[in-house]
Amino acid sequence: MNYSAILSSLLLCGVLSAQSTAPASTSTQTSPAVQPSSTAAKPANPATGSHFHPDRFAGRAGTYYRLIWGVDELSVKWAESGEVIRFTYEVLDPAKAKELNDKRIEPSLIDERAHVKLVIPQMDKVGKLRQTTNPESGKKYWMLFSNKGGYVKRGDRVTVVIGKFRADGLVVD
Repeated sequence: MNYSAILSSLLLCGVLSAQSTAPASTSTQTSPAVQPSSTAAKPANPATGSHFHPDRFAGRAGTYYRLIWGVDELSVKWAESGEVIRFTYEVLDPAKAKELNDKRIEPSLIDERAHVKLVIPQMDKVGKLRQTTNPESGKKYWMLFSNKGGYVKRGDRVTVVIGKFRADGLVVD
């Protein structure tokens, strides 16, 4: 008898013994493909058809922003055909988040790939395109950065700096 015949017979014995030692509860069940289902499998995210819901922040970054700065749901979006970049955040703790709304502090958005630093434009009749009211818990706040020339693109990783606050690696949606 050659080695391949011995090996295949050992593999067959192993498979058969594994099936015979399986618990009775699993051997009496039908396979999941055969079982009728009362709830059809639906994608968790109907817009994309994906079950994957990524975290906006890697590791403990989300916890850091919540605990140290009192903010959550940070997002950066490409808006107005790319002419402006909109940064939004939700305030959880107004005392900690107060610096983000301080009108004396000049925010900036940095894109290392494009080698640019965007600022908030000053409009003649409106003023700075950002909210500077006292933060309230549970409310969302925004600021717009001028992207004239379209240097910052969707998918870029950017950094938002507001005084001592620094949010690294935010992806532009």
